[in-house]
Amino acid sequence: MGKRDNRVAYMNPIAMARSRGPVQSSGPTIQDYLNRPRPTWEEVKEQLEKKKKGSKALAEFEEKMNENWKKELEKHREKLLSGNESSSKKRQKKKKEKKKSGRYSSSSSSSSDSSSSSSDSEDEDKRQAKRRKKKKNRSHKSSESSVSETDSDSKDGLKKKKKSKDVSEKEKDTKGLTKKRKMYEDKPLSSESLSEPDNIEEVRAKKKKSSEEREKTIEKTKKKKKHKKHSKKKKKKVASSSPDSP
Repeated sequence: MGKRDNRVAYMNPIAMARSRGPVQSSGPTIQDYLNRPRPTWEEVKEQLEKKKKGSKALAEFEEKMNENWKKELEKHREKLLSGNESSSKKRQKKKKEKKKSGRYSSSSSSSSDSSSSSSDSEDEDKRQAKRRKKKKNRSHKSSESSVSETDSDSKDGLKKKKKSKDVSEKEKDTKGLTKKRKMYEDKPLSSESLSEPDNIEEVRAKKKKSSEEREKTIEKTKKKKKHKKHSKKKKKKVASSSPDSP
């Protein structure tokens, strides 16, 4: 079995374009752009002169506008200056009038001052009364808070005393118990102490008997269970052999 031929023929694109021939252009070419109509040097000079004349007219217009603006600014300044002068004159007149009126109104001002001082003293008295009330309220509140604090402190002290008493009583009890133990240890053996080992032996014998009885009951229950299982097996064998016999 031979290999498959997967080769493709190479096509030269330049040769293909030449074989097709010249392409029809759908728009202006480079030659058309180079052969476009151009103005002469004289026409260019005329256009530049026209531009310069237009710029001169614009400059003249700007100069006129600036002159008009300057005139308006001068008028505004004159108005402001005249207004400031008139205001300064008015102030001077008012000061002179105040001085004159002050001379005549000195007597009347003394009476008005006395009335104003009386009203001021009344206002001060009212303020002082308000301050005293505030101070009283604050002192009352502080006393209440101090009383509550003392009550809480007394309660805490009582609790601490109770705890200390309990602790001291417990310590006393423990000390008494230790003393009693030492006393018993130091005392010679009495008749009761000699009879204690007999009682201990009796208790041990009773425990042994109870343990033996328990073991006997456990063995009996085990035997009963075995007997029941054996009887069940026999019954099953009899039941299985009865249908086969006829």
